[in-house]
Amino acid sequence: MAEVIVVDSGEEQKTKRRLWLWIPLILFITIAILGGGFVFWALNPFVEIDDVAYSAMQSDDNVTVTDRAWLAFLPHSPPTTGFIFYPGGRVPAEAYAPIARQIAEEGYLAVIVYSPLNLAIFNTNSATPVMENFSAVENWVVGGHSLGGSAASIYAENNMDTVDGIVFVASYPVGDALVDSGLTVASIYGTNDGLATAENIDESRQNLPADTIFVEIDGGNHAQFGYYGEQGGDNPATIGHEEQIRQTVNAILDVLARVSR
Repeated sequence: MAEVIVVDSGEEQKTKRRLWLWIPLILFITIAILGGGFVFWALNPFVEIDDVAYSAMQSDDNVTVTDRAWLAFLPHSPPTTGFIFYPGGRVPAEAYAPIARQIAEEGYLAVIVYSPLNLAIFNTNSATPVMENFSAVENWVVGGHSLGGSAASIYAENNMDTVDGIVFVASYPVGDALVDSGLTVASIYGTNDGLATAENIDESRQNLPADTIFVEIDGGNHAQFGYYGEQGGDNPATIGHEEQIRQTVNAILDVLARVSR
C-alpha cells in the first residue's frame, strides 16, 4: 500500500507569503538598476566640447557671456530680439556657444538653456524664465538642434502668444500644431546628416507652415551643428565645420531679422 504524505498547509501558505514579499523588492531593484543606467547614460554626453566652444564663451567689448541658470550671450547694445536655443540630446549646452556668440555679435540676445539629464525634452518650458528675465526683449525666436528642436517646437505650440518664430536645426516638430501657427519658421539641415536625414526633413514639411524656409547645407552632417565631436550613426561631412556653422548662423539671423520688422 502506497504511503500517503500530508503537506503542512500552514507552512505552504507561509512560503507563498514570503515569495510575494520578495516580488516588490525584486521589482524595485530592477527598476533602480534600469533607472540608474539611464541616468548614467544621460549624464555622460558625447566627447568633451571643443576648444572653439570654450573660446566663444569669453566676454569681450562686443559680447558679454554669463553662465548662471542658462548660458547667455548679450550684445553691447540692449537687444529687442532674442533667440533661445535648446541643445541636442546628450550634448552639452556649451557645444553651441560659437553659434550663440555669432548671433550676439549681430546685436541679438542669444541664450542656450540647460537641460535636465542633458535631454531638453524633460523641460520644454525652460524658455519661459529666460523671457521673464529679459523682459525688455520684444521679439522671441526659439529653436534647437535635433531633440532640442523638437522640445522647442513643443514650447512654441504651447506659447503662441509669446513666440514669434522657431528654427529647427537638423530637427522637426513632433506634430502638426505649427501648420497654421503663423510663426516664422526655418528648417536647417545637412545633406550628409545620418540622423535627421534629408528624407526625414522632407517628410516633416506636412507638419510645418507652407511658407517655412528650408535651408539645405550641402555636405553638412549632424554633429557639425555643434562642437562636441563625432556622433554614432552620423555620416562624414564633406564641408568644413566653420562653413557649416556660418551657413547655420546666417539662416538663424534671417529669421531674427524677419521677426524684428
